[in-house]
Amino acid sequence: MLMNELLSLQNVTIRYPDQTSFDSINLSISQGGHLAIVGNDEHVKNALMDAIAGKVAIINGKKTLHLTGDADLLAETPGAPRRKLIASVSARHPFKNLSHTNDFYYQQRFNSCDSENSETVQEYLQSISGGSEGHAWNLETIIDKLHLHQLLGEGLIKLSNGETKRVLIAAALIQNPVLLVLYNPLGGLDVESRKEITMLINDIAATGITIVLTSQPGEIPLAIKNLAVVNKDEAIKMLPVETYHTEENEQGQIEPDEQETLCLLSAKTPLHFNMVVQMKNVVIRYGEKTILDRINWTILQGERWALVGHNGAGKSTLLSLINADNPQAFANNIVLFDRQKGSGESIWDIKRNIGFFSPELYQYFPVDTSALQAVESGFYDTVGLFRPSNPMRVSIALRWMKLLMVDKYANRLLRNLSPVDQRLCLLARALVKSPALLILDEPFQGFDKTQKAYCKQLLNIICRLSTTTLLFVSHYSEEMPSCITKVFRLKDGRQVD
Repeated sequence: MLMNELLSLQNVTIRYPDQTSFDSINLSISQGGHLAIVGNDEHVKNALMDAIAGKVAIINGKKTLHLTGDADLLAETPGAPRRKLIASVSARHPFKNLSHTNDFYYQQRFNSCDSENSETVQEYLQSISGGSEGHAWNLETIIDKLHLHQLLGEGLIKLSNGETKRVLIAAALIQNPVLLVLYNPLGGLDVESRKEITMLINDIAATGITIVLTSQPGEIPLAIKNLAVVNKDEAIKMLPVETYHTEENEQGQIEPDEQETLCLLSAKTPLHFNMVVQMKNVVIRYGEKTILDRINWTILQGERWALVGHNGAGKSTLLSLINADNPQAFANNIVLFDRQKGSGESIWDIKRNIGFFSPELYQYFPVDTSALQAVESGFYDTVGLFRPSNPMRVSIALRWMKLLMVDKYANRLLRNLSPVDQRLCLLARALVKSPALLILDEPFQGFDKTQKAYCKQLLNIICRLSTTTLLFVSHYSEEMPSCITKVFRLKDGRQVD
């Protein structure tokens, strides 16, 4: 054992519910030996992260935490504040309703009555902050460092994707862990937030907490000096950061099957609309807080838009008005698919014209369903499949899954797939009915360069071969498909030029 070794995996084989990963691997993490795990295969990276975080079974070999040699690291040192050994921040949050008996559901965040059944950020952090006094990361310091002052009174269900990530990192830091495991900590964050979280990671490292994270090669914080490069062969190659070249992360580009895409698009007779969306002076308020302020926006059929804005700008709320998830739409002047909102249409009349993906849908989608059932549910606009499968629709779902290279996971539960493969399945769910309007909110989180390029090209093909209207959200300009020609910007709930 190395003098400052913190964690070791010795001849370890990892077991997932339906497969094994890493046969007899060895990995050592030293105290202060901050590590980034990079590579082409998200499933393999997450398997290794889960093993380090203690989330999967070790069926062979040995995992050891070495905490002898530094009394300050011991969680049970007499008279010292307690520390958690390992804390992790993963893609899905653990939030519950106030009763702690039910998970949140997607539409809950837009319904003012249901959303009250949620702890505030302050209540949540205070409930887990016991024992943080006396440590470098106490509640007051964490609130300041993560700029949470304005969020303290917000219900957890109301938070944007980026705001949720900051709260989850805060919750992990309150435990002052010896080892902090961060799954893609910059994913879904705007440019300014990425800078802030990167600086925060450097600050955390400076206080003696050892960090292991997954990251894109170009986003590795300065505090990280070591890389574990893992790929489909499940070998681990240890490198200093400065010797790693991104060419090692490149793969030969695979082109989407254009003819198959055309066949799938042609399987449905296209619907023709003039006004896909028209909003006039739309205002959304919750209590005293204005979320959207006098929004005017017209989207015609066949247009391809980017919706951009910082975390918390109001993008998700704006999309919820279009996707028939927000009851306040009835109190505003909104036209959807040439029909005035509130003129007798049901939410299902609206949703049948829309294919939808968002971080919130990913967060709340039931993971105890098979990947194929999740994709087929896109035909019915339900969060999960609640009716017998239709053989014809199953066939179409499988073809879209094959286009997105996840058909091999058709019979696996979503919970047993990597976050990226789950997102690819939900992207297939959005595409499966060849909708008139395709809304994709941060669909490429965690994707490597090759996956992004492939999916962008698939969207370009869909838009070239059809009249599909596209509404695309991302904090990364390089993720925008080239078919996008219009931009709608939000800042603090207001439309900006």
